[in-house]
Amino acid sequence: MSLTAGIFAGAAGTTALDITTYLDMAVRGRPASELPARAAGELADRVGVDLGSGEPAAGRREGVGALLGYATGLGVGALYGLLVGDRRPPLPVAALGLSVTAMVAGDTPLTALRLTDPRDWEVSSWVSDIVPHLVYGLTTAVVYRRLTRP
Repeated sequence: MSLTAGIFAGAAGTTALDITTYLDMAVRGRPASELPARAAGELADRVGVDLGSGEPAAGRREGVGALLGYATGLGVGALYGLLVGDRRPPLPVAALGLSVTAMVAGDTPLTALRLTDPRDWEVSSWVSDIVPHLVYGLTTAVVYRRLTRP
């Protein structure tokens, strides 16, 4: 039950993260990040998968980049479910732990691929990354708690 609850909670958290990100884009008029698509292309190249060329390849990179984000969100939720099980960590601790884990899981591959360097980010870039991950963590923790209530 805890694995399934973690996956569902991670799905809810990922949806909340996406909504927060798209709301930020709508309010500030900022474009979508190109990093997920670039990471997908780089990873495909490294494992020898040909995504094609031109517009179809660009669409595949965007699609795979988005899917990698969903895999991260669901994976962090699943891991949380497996680690926490029936225990009840305080909600702020759970939310913060999930937030940090999701942010590290999302940003580390991008940094390792040398597609970004968080040391060079401006404050607005940090806010654009931290706030949605905090929303992810809180949503995931609350949904997990509701799904596993005795």
